[in-house]
Amino acid sequence: MIARLHRLALNIAHTIRHRWRHWRKVHLSGVTMVARNPRGHLLLIRLSYAEDGWSLPGGGAHRGESMREAAIRELAEETGCTARSVRALGTFEETVSGSPHTAHVYSCVTEDTPRPDQRETIEAAFFPPGSLPEPLTARTKARLDFWRERIGAFTEG
Repeated sequence: MIARLHRLALNIAHTIRHRWRHWRKVHLSGVTMVARNPRGHLLLIRLSYAEDGWSLPGGGAHRGESMREAAIRELAEETGCTARSVRALGTFEETVSGSPHTAHVYSCVTEDTPRPDQRETIEAAFFPPGSLPEPLTARTKARLDFWRERIGAFTEG
């Protein structure tokens, strides 16, 4: 019952935040963590709010928190997993809810089994990179393309 109320509150807050961003057009920044297990499988989540589909763990930074710290915290909050070998992959610009947004993308390895909280995250699992579940959100596809480009750049140099 508590988890269901929490999900309802998240949906309401997400709708209000979306409309505020669309109205204000304030520049925002957020983080995404591309987490893999030792076998190279990618960790994806399904949230209880926002667009339907699989996504990568992520969110915004708290006041005084670095983007790296935010990515590590978001992974832990949304999946219960601990990030190891964290690497900053870079940033790119996009539009989220009608506002300009800077996406800070990180990668890591985790040996943990994901444990969704059933409030914000309703499902979390590892998938082989060549066999990802559908639907993936549009933002997730963009971030995975960015990750693939950056990982290639790191391994070629």
